[in-house]
Formats: sequence, structure tokens, C-alpha cells
Amino acid sequence: MKRAISLARRGAGLVSPNPMVGSVIVRSGKIIGEGWHEKFGANHAEINAIENASGPVKGATLYVTLEPCSHHGKTPPCVERIIREGLAKVVIGAGDPNPLVSGRGIRTLEKSGVRTGVGVLERECEELNEKFFKYMRSGMPFVTLKIAQSLDGRIAASTGDSRWISSTDSRKMAHRERGLHDAVMVGIGTVIQDDPELTVRLVRGRNPLRVVLDSGLRVPLGARLLDQSVAKTLVACSRRYDKVKFAKLRAMGVEVIVSGNESVDPVKLLRTLAARNISSVLVEGGAGLYTSFLRANVADRVLAFVAPKIIGKGIEAFGELGTLKIADSRMLEIRKLKRRGPDIVVDARVMKSEGK
Repeated sequence: MKRAISLARRGAGLVSPNPMVGSVIVRSGKIIGEGWHEKFGANHAEINAIENASGPVKGATLYVTLEPCSHHGKTPPCVERIIREGLAKVVIGAGDPNPLVSGRGIRTLEKSGVRTGVGVLERECEELNEKFFKYMRSGMPFVTLKIAQSLDGRIAASTGDSRWISSTDSRKMAHRERGLHDAVMVGIGTVIQDDPELTVRLVRGRNPLRVVLDSGLRVPLGARLLDQSVAKTLVACSRRYDKVKFAKLRAMGVEVIVSGNESVDPVKLLRTLAARNISSVLVEGGAGLYTSFLRANVADRVLAFVAPKIIGKGIEAFGELGTLKIADSRMLEIRKLKRRGPDIVVDARVMKSEGK
């Protein structure tokens, strides 16, 4: 199963909104076939493992990180091929949270005489696809807050200058994160101050959908992220938008949607994105956006690049969260700590407290 998890990771950034899945076929203690889900719409991991096998798979055991599908989607059901090939046993890392699959794949295999084992390295298999599990279970995208800050918690100097707080190594990692998410999101303040392109450039990867929260449609028409030949952009505004600017943006091929009355509602916007098969969102700033997502309790992960710099007076990463006591602080579970050049990278999950 560890080998299957390793194989599954090769599909990172290529298979969404599908999950990453790896599969291994074993006969007499030896691996005879391996496969993974290589890209959205292509064969699933189990089929690739069968077709890559060095010999007949009848009577062998198939290990797979996620419950095999039992419904027709972009490809035929995997369970039908598993049964037809005569595999004797299927060992499954985690059940599929997709209502179209959940439990049905396992039951279909067992009714056909294929033995199953479920829950091998289950936690690791669920963490592998935490974005997919969140999306399927809640109907909301998995949200990562990506923050580049100084040691004293500033994301910019008092003038608004923020280039560059983090190192080149950290920025490469941040670009890889863009390619691993379905959408990248910023507030209008970040667009006006930094004029970001929000594409994947320092590493290889796909460009995500670019999303801008801009209640009054203040986005400059010459902004780099409005170039639709590079990547698609969606601008979310409130009902107090500038009608002339609205028409001009539409004429440029930019999609503009209304998502809120006086200001953009982050929860409503996330639901709209989820309905479009956007299963993960990377929020890149600014402070107002980070704060609103934490206040709305829709942030799942914090990825902080902490540079060994002290700025002093400047722009803080977070604003008012209504925290009157230390006990009321938003708690994080740190999953990983690593170095990127001179920076420390903190990869944490936002712990959900009762009533929030």
C-alpha cells in the first residue's frame, strides 16, 4: 500500500477534480503490475496496473489506495474489469466518499466472490486526497491560505511593498502549490498593489483558474491577470459593482459574477466554485482575505513561508478575528516543518472547534 500511495502522488496536479489513486498487483509475494491515475479522463489506476502487468492477473491480489469505482463516468467501472480479470482479492486503503461510489464498489466485488480488505493505511490514504475528501463530504472546496511573511508577522512594509519577503526557493514551492490547486484567489488590494499574473512559471505545472474578489470592480483593465490568453480569470463582485466596468470586462472575455450584496460573500463564492468542479482553492492574499476566510471558518490549511526578516511597522497577515482571550485563538495542527533556502515553511491544518 505504501508503494501504491507513492505511485498515486505522480498524478498530483493532473487528475483534479478526481482523486489521486495508485494501484499494485501482487502474486506470490511479488509485484507483477503497477499503475496510477495519470490524468483526468484517462484510465484509472486499477486498469493501468492490470494492463501493465507482466503476466495474467487471475488469482492475484490488487492493492489500491481508494475504493474502486462502480459507476460509469469518464471511464467504465473499474470493478467490472477487476471481476472479469479474475483477481482473487482487492485490498483497499480508504473508502470513496463520493456518494456515487461509497461502499458500492466493495459490495459489488464481494457479491462476485472477490475478497476485500479495507482500511490499510487508511489515514495516509485519506491525507493523500484531503482536498477530494473535503470536497465530496462538504460540497465545498479545500482552502489553503498561502502566506509569505517576515518573522514578526508582516506580509508587507508600511508602504505596501512586499517584493520579495520570501526566497527564490520558497517562491518555487509556492508556484508548485498553484499548479496543485484548481483555483488561485486574491483580493482587489493585492491586484492593485502588486499586479500579479497568478500563473505557474517557476516550475512546470498547469495554470489554475484565477479568481479576484473585487466588490466594486476596481480592477485596472490593464492588469496582467486579465490576459485571458494565458489563463482564465473570474472576477467576483457585489451588487454595487460599476456597470460600465462590468461590460468592459465581459468584452475582454473575463467572467464576472455577482456574489454578495455590499461585499463579496466568501462562503457563497466558494459554493459557486464548488458547483463548477473547483475542489481546491489557494488563497494568496491579502490580509483582508485571509481574515475573512478564517472568520467564516472556511480555511482548511495554512501554508506559511516565514522569512528571517524583521520589518517592524507594516501590514499584518491577519486583521481582527474577535479574539478576546488566548483560549479563543484559532488553533493549528502543524503537519510539516521544512526549510526552503533561508526560510522556514510551516504546513498546518486549521483545527475546527465546536460551534464554529
